[in-house]
Amino acid sequence: MPTEPILAVRDLRREFVVRRSWLGRPGAVVRAVDGVSLSIAAGQTLALVGESGSGKSTLGRCIARLDVPTAGSVRFDGQDVLGLGGTELMRFRRSVQIVFQDPYASLNPRRRVGQAIADGLVIHRLLAARDRRERVLELLRRVGLRPDHAERYPHQFSGGQRQRIAIARALAVSPRFIIADEPVSSLDVSIRAQILNLLAELQAERSLTYLFISHDLGVVRHFADRVAIMQSGRLVEEGPCDQIFADPRHPYTQALLRAVPRPDPARRRRWQGG
Repeated sequence: MPTEPILAVRDLRREFVVRRSWLGRPGAVVRAVDGVSLSIAAGQTLALVGESGSGKSTLGRCIARLDVPTAGSVRFDGQDVLGLGGTELMRFRRSVQIVFQDPYASLNPRRRVGQAIADGLVIHRLLAARDRRERVLELLRRVGLRPDHAERYPHQFSGGQRQRIAIARALAVSPRFIIADEPVSSLDVSIRAQILNLLAELQAERSLTYLFISHDLGVVRHFADRVAIMQSGRLVEEGPCDQIFADPRHPYTQALLRAVPRPDPARRRRWQGG
């Protein structure tokens, strides 16, 4: 029998009025998300790929209830996300966490790293106060940082280390679903591989489901189970990762794939030969 999706999005729309006239009349309406439908099976990774401005981050924010869609539905584990409130909304927000592109912007520079990681535990009233610190230290170790890093501030870390902190913060409340919004795009190539490997390990350990938002098909090729291509607010193609790379059907997908850098062994030999 087919697996019931943990997330089901149907005909989701998010419109913005970008300007108003001097008479106060409504201005132009932009459909950042224009009738998107998709689903993700538990334990899988769906990569949402598109250029900047395609609407993929707005879609992620609507799914997480950080933004309010204009129309459509979002169901998580069979429950209507957009209709949640009170205790049920808090439970949903514990289950669904976001890792942002720029961890420095999402970390309070005035708060120590240990405090930032513990915030979710406090908000959701998880663990006794005396146990929270041990949980923070355990998470730091798991993402490849040292326990004494808990006393430092975000500016004292590299970009890759800050992203590890952001991942630890997301994991603190034991989520089931993580929206990773361009989590490696600002990192050096070698650091990208480390963060992607960490995310893969955590998924295997904790049965996590990922919505992995990226503009780079080269990054998602060996990471995602399925790929959804988004252009100008619409989903233009979706399918298993291998199928999308082997036989892209939509011209936009084909153009994105042509833009993926490919190694040239002959060129490398010429460079090595001076």
